Amino acid sequence: MDRNLFTADHDRYREVVREFVIREVAPNLERWDRDRLIDRPVWLAAGKQGLIGLSIPEADGGGGQPDYRYQVVLIEELARAGAASLISSFSLQDNIVAPYVQELGTAEQKRRWLPGMAAGELIGAIAMSEPGAGSDLQGVRTTARRDGEHWVVNGQKTFITSGVNADFVIVVARTDPDAGSRGFSLIVVETGTPGFTRGRKLDKIGLHAQDTAELFFDNVRVPAANLLGEEGRGFVQLMERLPLERLSIATAALAGAEAVFAETRRYCFERTAFGKPIGDFQNTRFQLAEMSTELDVTRAYHDQAVRALNDGTLSAVDAAKAKWWATELQKRVIDRCLQLHGGYGYMLEYPVAKAFLDSRIQTIYGGTTEIMKEIIGRDLARTAG
Repeated sequence: MDRNLFTADHDRYREVVREFVIREVAPNLERWDRDRLIDRPVWLAAGKQGLIGLSIPEADGGGGQPDYRYQVVLIEELARAGAASLISSFSLQDNIVAPYVQELGTAEQKRRWLPGMAAGELIGAIAMSEPGAGSDLQGVRTTARRDGEHWVVNGQKTFITSGVNADFVIVVARTDPDAGSRGFSLIVVETGTPGFTRGRKLDKIGLHAQDTAELFFDNVRVPAANLLGEEGRGFVQLMERLPLERLSIATAALAGAEAVFAETRRYCFERTAFGKPIGDFQNTRFQLAEMSTELDVTRAYHDQAVRALNDGTLSAVDAAKAKWWATELQKRVIDRCLQLHGGYGYMLEYPVAKAFLDSRIQTIYGGTTEIMKEIIGRDLARTAG
């Protein structure tokens, strides 16, 4: 089936991305995994090449190109190289943190953070999850108390993507403990602020190169000017921006599954057993046929969601559908591909093994599969009859 999502401009951009991956990414993947950290040079190289900060307005140092299809191209090419950790890091920067600053920030905040983000000189993070609050953000206990011209932040965050590398963190905090969902605000805490410390770099099952950390706030005094958006509207501001975050996870899931499937398809017609390629056995062919069909069908829905995002019509419900379906598909496809590799699939030198580990988080972060189904189910109940 032909894919008509992209134009000639996207195809030319893909060539630029491929060259970047060959030069800056592929030679460093093993070292990043070994070091449990993606170092700064690739961020600077991506900024110089215009591969990050593409949606940031030109006036703020970015590419001024909000078309999400360019992000799809970048994610697909990184997935082809097996760079899942870098996808996570770049997607956080461009599809989560930058939009918050761009859409909610004051003129001064935009000048302070966006040019550095577009250049790869500043790395941002967002701190939602806590030891006792994951998908249920209303369980957040971190507080920010106004004291004159400052906010005083106290609390703890965990599972924070880019938590080690981040130069600033958007912290979800309670600013009014008696206001329920209207008592949350977003406060930006910058590296070096007294009382702001990082805990462990967490040791994960997969995404080893992607730095994930615990963060601690002990009477951290933050200038009042670091409030992002409106006081008390933090929860609403989070909900309004979740469709893009969830679609970006779906994009990574689909791209990752397609990359592993392509490699497995080649393997099945190169690997022989009982005197012929294993791809010539009916069971293998049926497995490949089923996965190919599921990927094609999922791609059609994903591409429709991309168009809706570009048009400003992607709903939270449709984004939830894309997120849970694509991530569960990724998990399922990679598991089946590993099985087709036999014993070699269990060896980390084969891409399918690393993909098996890296993909497991996809159905959890950004809202679990169960939360996605709850969002969809509530909408069905609300519109019943």
